Amino acid sequence: MKKILIIVPDGGMLFEAAGIADILMQANRLHPEGPQHSRYRTMIATPQPHQVIHGQSGLNLLADYRLPELDPREPLDTIIITGRGMNDLESTAVVDWLHLAAPHARRVASICGGAMLLAQTGLLDGRRATTHWRLLETLQVMYPKVKVEGGPLYIQDGSVWTSGGVSSGFDLTLALVEEDYGFTLARDVAQDMVMYLRRPGGQLQFSRYNLQQSGASGPLSALQTWILQNLTADLCVENLAEKAAMSPRNFTRVFTRDTGASPARYVTEARLAAARQLLEQSTDSLELIAEKSGFGSSINLRRVFEKQLHLTPGEYRQRFHCRKMA
Repeated sequence: MKKILIIVPDGGMLFEAAGIADILMQANRLHPEGPQHSRYRTMIATPQPHQVIHGQSGLNLLADYRLPELDPREPLDTIIITGRGMNDLESTAVVDWLHLAAPHARRVASICGGAMLLAQTGLLDGRRATTHWRLLETLQVMYPKVKVEGGPLYIQDGSVWTSGGVSSGFDLTLALVEEDYGFTLARDVAQDMVMYLRRPGGQLQFSRYNLQQSGASGPLSALQTWILQNLTADLCVENLAEKAAMSPRNFTRVFTRDTGASPARYVTEARLAAARQLLEQSTDSLELIAEKSGFGSSINLRRVFEKQLHLTPGEYRQRFHCRKMA
C-alpha cells in the first residue's frame, strides 16, 4: 500500500485536496483486485495547531493530522503540497518539516503555489518545474536555480512533480496513478470521473497577461493607453520611441524597466488579449479578428496562439466561446 500525505495550508481551495483524495479512492475501487486490496492510503495534514482547515470558500475540512504530530522520518510514498499558505509562519512550518521528510519519501509533489515551498527547500534547484501561471515570474525571480516552465499542466523531474493552478493537480494525480499502476487503471479512473486522462493544451490557455500591472507613469502610461487603443497601427519600437520622444535604445530600456515587459512583448500581449476577447465574444472570422487585433492575417494570429498558448485560435474559440451570443 502506498501512503500518500496531502499537506493542506489554511485559506486555500479545498477542492484540490478533496479531488486528489477522490481520484486515489477511485483508483482503489477500480483496481482489478478490488477495494479490499487498497493501493493507496490517503492522509491529510494541516500545519495549523488545530485540525480544522479553513477554505477560502467558507467551507472547512477536517484534517487527519496536525503536521507537527507526524514524524518526518516515517517513510512515505508521496508527499503532496496543495498551496503555499496564508502567512510566513505557516509556510516556514511546512518547509522545515519537508527538509526532514523529503529524503524519506519516494516522491514529492506540489499543486499551484505549493511549488514556492518546494523551491524554498531547495528541492527544485536545477530541476524543471511549474506553478500557477500568475506565479511563474515570481518563482523564477525568487529562485533562479529553478528551470521554470509555463506551458505544461504538470512536470515530472525525477522524484519531484509540480503542477500549475488548482485543477491541474488532478492531471498530476492521474499521472501518478498511471506511473504506479499503469495506463489502464488511470484511464478507467479518468473515464469514470468524466475527466481527461491527458487534458489537451497547457495551462497558458487559461492565463491572462495583466496589461495594467506596470508602474509606468507620465508619458509611458499615456503611451500604454494609446497602444491599447491603436492595435492596428505600426507599433514597431522606432514608431513607439518617436511617439515617446526618445531614442529607440533609451525607450526600450525605460519601457522595460518601468513596465516589466519589453515593448515588443507588451504589444504582442495587447494584441493577443484583444484577439482572445473577440474569439470569446464574437462570431467574427479569424481573418477579421486578426485584422482587428493588429496581427494582420490569420496566419500570424495562428502562429502567435500556438507559440504563446499552445493551441490554435479555433481550438481556443471552441473551449472559451460565450455560450449565448447577444
